Amino acid sequence: MSTSDALVLDDVSRRFGRRWALARLSYRLPRGRSLLLTGHNGSGKSTLLRLIATATVPTAGRLEVLGMDAVAEREQVRGQVALLSHSSFLYEDLSAHQNLVVLLRLLGREDPGGEAVALLARVGLATRGSHPVRHFSAGMRKRLAIARLLAQRPKLALLDEPFGELDPAGILEMERLVAELRESGTAVVLATHLVEQGLSLCEERLHLVEGRRVEP
Repeated sequence: MSTSDALVLDDVSRRFGRRWALARLSYRLPRGRSLLLTGHNGSGKSTLLRLIATATVPTAGRLEVLGMDAVAEREQVRGQVALLSHSSFLYEDLSAHQNLVVLLRLLGREDPGGEAVALLARVGLATRGSHPVRHFSAGMRKRLAIARLLAQRPKLALLDEPFGELDPAGILEMERLVAELRESGTAVVLATHLVEQGLSLCEERLHLVEGRRVEP
């Protein structure tokens, strides 16, 4: 296994029924680098992110994450990787602050209440902490989901369409947060249709067409 790479894909494939979502994909992402993942809808971007997050496993091939086998060392990988996906995993009837406190307690933090306040301020929700999530707009839900990701302090952050549902101010805020993650040493894999924003934040690019790597 490679300890110098954040991510190693070696002939990774994933099949759903008769359809191959990924086909013999090979790629290496060195530690300290960030990856922009591009491709049309259905190209395999979300499937790849779910594989890296260990939400599913490869049909074939070898996948290493932060020097660990993503199948054999699944639980260890999960402790160091966080995924921002299309599902927010938020508790609708709890406030934004309560949502974060629940997670932080599960993570064993010493001051979950205080840390939740700081996280809400970090994502621009300082004045919304007491509001129930069910009354949040799509953009506010996205910001709270980002706060959940930051709370996990991941070594590898997986961002699936992080700019979606955000207004221009929210997009700028997201760009700042991604830059913060990178500066802190967190590896980032970012999947987006907004290629210009992605290229400004990532040094590497992997473009997928029908589950295969092609030159963009």
